[in-house]
Amino acid sequence: MANRLAASTSPYLLQHAHNPVDWREWGPAAFAEARRRDVPLLISVGYAACHWCHVMAHESFEDEATASAMNAQFVCVKVDREERPDVDAVYLAATQEMTGSGGWPMTVFATPAGEPFYCGTYFPPRPVGGQPSFGQLLAAITAAWRDQRGALEQDAGRLRRALADRPVPAGPDEFPAPAELDDLLAGAFGVLAGQFDPANAGFGPAPKFPPSMALEWLLRRHARTGDPAALALAERTLEAMARGGLYDQLGGGFARYSVDAGWVVPHFEKMLYDNALLLRVYAHWWRATGSPLAERVVTGTVQWLLRELRTPEGGLASSLDADSDSHEGTFYVWTPAELAEVLGADDGAWAAQVWSVTAAGTFERGSSVLQLRADPDPADAGRHESVRARLEAARAARTRPARDDKVVAAWNGLAIAALAEAGALLGRPDWVDAAVAAAELTQRLHVRADGAGARLRRTSRAGVAGASPGTLEDYADLAEGLLALAAVTADHRWFTQAGALLETVLTHFAGEPGTGAVYDTADDETDPVLARIRRPQDPADGPTPSGAAAAAGALLTYAALTGSTRHRAAAERILSDLLAIGTRYPRAAGWALAVAEAVADGPREIAVLGPASDARTRALVEAALRATAPGAVLAVGDPNRTGDPASAVPLLRDRPLLGGLPTAYVCRGFVCDLPTTSPADLATTLGTRATS
Repeated sequence: MANRLAASTSPYLLQHAHNPVDWREWGPAAFAEARRRDVPLLISVGYAACHWCHVMAHESFEDEATASAMNAQFVCVKVDREERPDVDAVYLAATQEMTGSGGWPMTVFATPAGEPFYCGTYFPPRPVGGQPSFGQLLAAITAAWRDQRGALEQDAGRLRRALADRPVPAGPDEFPAPAELDDLLAGAFGVLAGQFDPANAGFGPAPKFPPSMALEWLLRRHARTGDPAALALAERTLEAMARGGLYDQLGGGFARYSVDAGWVVPHFEKMLYDNALLLRVYAHWWRATGSPLAERVVTGTVQWLLRELRTPEGGLASSLDADSDSHEGTFYVWTPAELAEVLGADDGAWAAQVWSVTAAGTFERGSSVLQLRADPDPADAGRHESVRARLEAARAARTRPARDDKVVAAWNGLAIAALAEAGALLGRPDWVDAAVAAAELTQRLHVRADGAGARLRRTSRAGVAGASPGTLEDYADLAEGLLALAAVTADHRWFTQAGALLETVLTHFAGEPGTGAVYDTADDETDPVLARIRRPQDPADGPTPSGAAAAAGALLTYAALTGSTRHRAAAERILSDLLAIGTRYPRAAGWALAVAEAVADGPREIAVLGPASDARTRALVEAALRATAPGAVLAVGDPNRTGDPASAVPLLRDRPLLGGLPTAYVCRGFVCDLPTTSPADLATTLGTRATS
């Protein structure tokens, strides 16, 4: 029998729709019921691809006796953290404040007003290693609520005050001068370099998460300063991730993280946001160096994204699960015997050597995660591709991991940027078309006009918009993607839509005037329960750029395209605060540091004007798109279009053709170079890598 979650649009909540627990979705009805019954809330937060969320569900939420205790003594609320990052952020902060750590599944007990008084993560069905069982915890909380309620409410009040008073790092009122900014960035690089793992690449010990934002910063830093150490750290990490088990050597795409320091065994779920960010970084690595490995990973990752995550409506789904057949990783791992069964003895033995499949195994039950520590001999290239294709076909017959098919605005924004740029760089217009389709979906389902701005719904599913309001990362990442798409397609509607999203950021997400504070929820859409505890505001990067850092980047790009001092000043105010984090903890502020490199470089403003059908225009655009200058912005205008196409993007205005030929203009810092009609000269100006 289905419970209340059966009407949800969240695939994660739907996974719990047949639990015997009387789950409710987050909302006023749940709080009203807790007040009516005068019982605590049991708030369980997770997401569809979370392995331990599934484990706790099978062990506890599907158990009739456990569910009976939950239903009798609590109002039980299930939250999809991907659909409601605002709820997740507040209770994660509470969990970290109370326990010193946090993660998912997250288990929070709160007063009927939503104030947490006891927080934890996974609880087993039986006591293990000094940790109580979930059943024991339920009994203890029930007894404490009955006998020591006043003490629990005092604990909730203290925790609420601690969260409300938690400081957010703040930088100086004035943005650093150029020389000071250079020193800050150099200092942050020194800190990050000191955390590099010389044996395995990456930063810090296991578990190893893909440092996507820091890698983007390193590539930009090398492009601006020429520092070979920055490129070396980026390249070693990019190669290690691509050759290890983190990257799916058969089907493309990256898993969430590596459980070991050597990038061998991943946590097998695959997230859209990781793959979008990594796709963009690998495309930029190829742009800078021409690396064949980078090109191969870009192609494989795009193929995986469009094959596995594309929805019928044109968007990109959120994730693939880690589990299949009730066990993590079974879709992806191999034994030598399984290779031989599919390929025959000779090819099976060869494949085991190529992909590091051993009798002992690198994963569980003697199985191995495929790695490609070195490319096969060029003479074996045909054999390698034949064997890879046969293994992929055989793997397709296995039970596939489940897909969370909701579309998240922020993550689609990241994917739009990555697909557009990768498609333009590698000459794949079909990838650009996929970016356009995703952008059009966001406009149909997620965006509604609101005066000079636009308002967002965070999610949609099966062509239906969800109810959750967009967060700062949704506005900022989608604006970033639309600006990248406008540069690649010369379709100025994407520029206009990005401007509307950023107007909402400035109007509804900014803090006190004159400060760099921005909040993760809009002032008129912050959940009232959360507002009593703390309006969500997390300036540090997680697996994706923080909303603040993403906003700074999009605002800076928009300012460069428009000359808007309002947008530039807002970007610098936000960055000033974020640099206070980045100089000490660069791994938590990689995107802000990447944006700061763009500020230090200008950024370059490139305007290309000429008929779209003219090969000379296309050559100038190609040279501009291949520029490695950090944060370079591009606007393209065709003077032969009906009306005044340049009026949409101020950077294109008052730019005549030179001698009637397609012409490029490059400016930065209120100074412009002489216009040029030569793609070679433009490439030299922008630091574009020479191509054969």
